[in-house]
Formats: sequence, structure tokens, C-alpha cells
Amino acid sequence: MKVVVAHNRYREAIPSGENVIVDTEIGQLREAGVSVVPFQRSSDSIGEMPGPQKALLPIYPIYGVSAQKDLASLLKSEKPDVLHLHNPYPLLSPWVIRTAHAHNVPVVQTVHNYRQVCSSGLYFRDGHNCQDCRGKLLGWPAIKHRCYRGSAAQSAIMATTLAVHRPTWHSVDRYIALTDKIAAHLVDYGVAPERIVIKPNGLPDPGTPAPLGDGFLYGARLSPEKGLGLLLDAWRRHPDGSLGVLRIAGDGELRPLAEQAAAERSDVLYLGPLDRAGMIAARTASAVVIAAPTWEDVLPTVILEAMSSGRAVLGTAVGGIPYMVGEGAGSAGWLAEPDPAALAAVLPAARAGAQAAAVAARERYLRHFHPDVLTKRLIEIYADMNSQGSLR
Repeated sequence: MKVVVAHNRYREAIPSGENVIVDTEIGQLREAGVSVVPFQRSSDSIGEMPGPQKALLPIYPIYGVSAQKDLASLLKSEKPDVLHLHNPYPLLSPWVIRTAHAHNVPVVQTVHNYRQVCSSGLYFRDGHNCQDCRGKLLGWPAIKHRCYRGSAAQSAIMATTLAVHRPTWHSVDRYIALTDKIAAHLVDYGVAPERIVIKPNGLPDPGTPAPLGDGFLYGARLSPEKGLGLLLDAWRRHPDGSLGVLRIAGDGELRPLAEQAAAERSDVLYLGPLDRAGMIAARTASAVVIAAPTWEDVLPTVILEAMSSGRAVLGTAVGGIPYMVGEGAGSAGWLAEPDPAALAAVLPAARAGAQAAAVAARERYLRHFHPDVLTKRLIEIYADMNSQGSLR
């Protein structure tokens, strides 16, 4: 089997779980004997483009001129069985779906966000959840609120792109929804349920977990939707030192909140932005990993990393987090509503029950998120597409 994996890489200066997942999946497929041909562009290359090419950038999300030419050439020479698309923006454009179909190559897309409908992909703006563009032929609220990169002009381009490519998205042969919430989002968008399969992302097995540390770790981009303010509000409802140490890792516009909390309390430690080795060390030193987004976060990589490393998870009950953590016996930890009082109420239970939940978290990873399980499922999806043919 031969698969072309198409992905527009996010800028390397901004840590991207999606880039990590794509690279990991390519490696896992190759280990399983699948021939993988990457077709990737990087947003880092935009600054190096010559003037004439850069002048065409506004139309790239609608029709990536050079990408279509290069992809057509690749499809002719490689003759793949499937094209697997991840992120098409801004340099590939959803037009790669049409190009693949023009060469009789079926398309599967992994849906990492809500960008079929939402220009930012988050269903979140101005500090609150927002679905104002749902059901609209043109997402004019996104233009009004400058949802894409804080620019009315760029938001207009993205909103137009989503309107133009609505038929393109409906022609995808198989959608991979990372969770049940994403599947429901696609059905609401008008995708037939038989075109959707649920398969989460996974991460390589890091091996036998290190002995459990103490306290909590919060590692994320320090932006409003990731919930740092929510967490600190909840944390301050407990006496200094009563819950152990809260380690905060990351960088972003809310960095001053982390620095202020570390200055005010002896039980808050701000670690700054960490590389991969630094995050592993911080996770090893902790007992519970906190993921507290207030937006409908799809499948936070930080939770996958925690479970694979045998660390319990305390998450807000939004997006795909309930799907990841699970409920009842065998769950990887605890869920709380995205409310300071609710989160504060769960913190003591998480501290007391970390040891047992850590064991369950590792077992849940092995059953549901291990590469051996997920790679087999992905290959089955590819094979099913080829045996049944396109549903278009």
C-alpha cells in the first residue's frame, strides 16, 4: 500500500501538537510496512518567498497554485492508493482534494479542529466559546470579529475559502474524527455518517513509567482558551502548600499570570517554555497532569503524553477530553466543569488518588491510544476505502 500524506506544517516557533502527530503517524505507518510519500509545505517558508509568489498568498487558501501543480506531478509518478490530508492551510488549500480526485485517488482527512465551519478552527473568540458561523453560507461574524489572525482582510479570505470549498469538503471519501465530538461536528456540517470513522491520535510508547512524582503539572500555550486563568483561580481557593506543587510550563500572552502566581505563592513554580526533554523531566517530577481548556479542545497531546507516561489526568469536561480520560472504573483520572469552584473541588481528590489513577491511565493508553492499536486501525481504513471504492 502506498499513501501520500499531505500536510501544511505550522510554524516551528509555535509548538504544534498536530505537526508532532503527523510525523509520528508517518513513522508508525512506515514501521508497519506502508509506503508513505510526504507532500508537505511549511508556513515557515512564507517569509522566504519571492515577491511575485508572495503577492499570490491571499488566494492560496482557495487555490494553492504551485501546490496543485506539484501534487498532480507526484500523483502521476507515485500512483498512490490513498491521499491522507491533515492541515491544508494556507499553502496547500482544500483544492488538493479535487486534484487527488482528478487522478482517481481517494482522500481521507483527519479532522484536527473545527475549521470546516470556524475560520479560527477553535469555536472560541474573545475569551468565550462561539459558534456564530454555524449554518451560515458565509461566515461574516468571523470577518466582523477578525477571527483569523486578528485581521479583517485575512478573516474575509478564510471565510470565503470555507464557503467556496463547502462542496470540496463534502466530497472527502473518509473523514477520521478524533473523537465522538468531532464526528458530531461533521454530521452537523452535513457529512453522511457512513463517511466518518472515529480514530484518535496516539503517541509512541515511552516504555515503563518512571516512579510517580508529586504535585501537579500544567503545560500548555499560555493563551486564554487553554485555561491558565481558570486553573489559578481554582488553585488559590486552597491554602498555600496544601496540594503540593503546581508546576506551570509554557509561554504566551498570559505569561504574566504565571509569573505573578509564582511570586505570590510558594506552591506555584513557573518553569517557562520547555523543550521536549524539559517537559519529560517536569512530567516525571509530577503525579497529575492538568489540562484545563475552556474551549472545545479536540484531543490535547498533553493528555496523551500523560497517559503514556503513567500519569493521572485532571481535565475540564470539554471537547474530546471526556473521551480521552474516560469515566468510572478504568478512567485515567478526573473531569471537572470549566468553572473555578468545580475545578477547585476536584483538586484534593486528584492529589489523594494519583497513585491508583496513574496505573489506570497507563492501562487506558495501552488499550486505546497505543500505536499498535491505532496504526492497525488506520491501515484498515485505507484498505476499506480501496475495497469499496469512492463513496462520491
